[in-house]
Amino acid sequence: MPVYTVREWDKLAYGDGDGQIPAHHADRLAGLAARSAFAGRGGSGVLEHGRHALRARGVVGILAAGDASLEILPKIDVAPGETPDHQNAAIRKRLVHMLAVALDLKIDLGVITDLAWQRETLLEILIRIFCDKLTTALRKGMPRRYVEREEDLPTLRGQLDITRQFTRHAVNPSRLACRFDLLSEDIALNRIMKAAVVRLLRVSRRSANQQCLRELAFLYADIADVPVSALRLNEVVIDRTNRPWQELFAMARLFLQDRYQTTSGGAGQGTAMLFEMNALFEEYIGRLIARALAGTELTVSLQGGRLFCLSAQDSGRGLFQTKPDILIRQGGKVTHVVDTKWKRISSRIDDPKQGVSQADVYQMMAYAQLYQAPRLTLLYPHHSGLGAEEDVHARHRITGNATILEIVSLDLSNSAEIVARLRRLLLDKEQVSAVPMS
Repeated sequence: MPVYTVREWDKLAYGDGDGQIPAHHADRLAGLAARSAFAGRGGSGVLEHGRHALRARGVVGILAAGDASLEILPKIDVAPGETPDHQNAAIRKRLVHMLAVALDLKIDLGVITDLAWQRETLLEILIRIFCDKLTTALRKGMPRRYVEREEDLPTLRGQLDITRQFTRHAVNPSRLACRFDLLSEDIALNRIMKAAVVRLLRVSRRSANQQCLRELAFLYADIADVPVSALRLNEVVIDRTNRPWQELFAMARLFLQDRYQTTSGGAGQGTAMLFEMNALFEEYIGRLIARALAGTELTVSLQGGRLFCLSAQDSGRGLFQTKPDILIRQGGKVTHVVDTKWKRISSRIDDPKQGVSQADVYQMMAYAQLYQAPRLTLLYPHHSGLGAEEDVHARHRITGNATILEIVSLDLSNSAEIVARLRRLLLDKEQVSAVPMS
């Protein structure tokens, strides 16, 4: 199966020319993208289907339709001068790191060779990680729980169901209506794992992954087959007895839930596993900020607040609820609001707005009014056009009060140091005050 790779907001030409993908592949991939939950109006939210090219938008991941696959990678700065394969490998590694943080997974990226990062798609890498983790967990045994059973037996087991006994077996006392608990492996968690294995077996194209998935499917042979739509994800309870399965459960949900728009079947058969970069970046930064401020007097809440901008004059009902990405509190009082934006800001000296949208500023002004926070931050991914290092690029005072709005970029290239950099950014007031205020 041919696999094509394009980066976010770049174009992939199609047609009969050299370096172009066949038009029928482009049509199928664009058709699958148009059916995605992220498609938006006109089906342009994932891919723009132009006359001569497909253009990726702010959604990344994998589209597989017919006999072709398209991998969309985020636009993250990588080392210049490297080959496209090496650059894509670096981007895949950073994207997997972002997913691991957002989903609270422990993934050792070093166990995957550099060659694998270059040659395998994001989907195959995630499948490989899932297979390795699931195989290791199953060596210690499949999780089991007591489940309630009702059976008619010749001898009493557990408790006698009086109602059922005298309605069903009133004329046949040789059978006893028993109700008892049975330690079973056929539980919600294992059914979810089996469903994930079965689905991945259909979409994986890497022979090593397929072999591993077949072996895992054999181990789950005695577990009931349940359609994805009927899986009871909310019934899974992660406690001390099954704590090691928490990461696997998160990964299974990643592969199964509609949030990532995995679809198959029908005339337009295909599979898509997609991630909206705005949402992923927000979750990633939020969790890293929580780590950075752990052990301080500050507390962090994600998508908190939820205050209303307006209230109806007649009923007092709240209107236009706000959901700041990240609220930082001290002693219960909001001291800092951080909003993440997966956009590229400008470094042009003739652009005082630096590409920051008016809507984003209005949003932050609403937060300043509602949450009375003295400090607001719009946080963007850093890129080479902004200079060698991340920085607080601008510092403004909101007209009419003392609230400060900062425009900040954060370099995603060094994941090992990003928590320390966030901690310095959020706690070091001198670093901020050194930037001229407009």
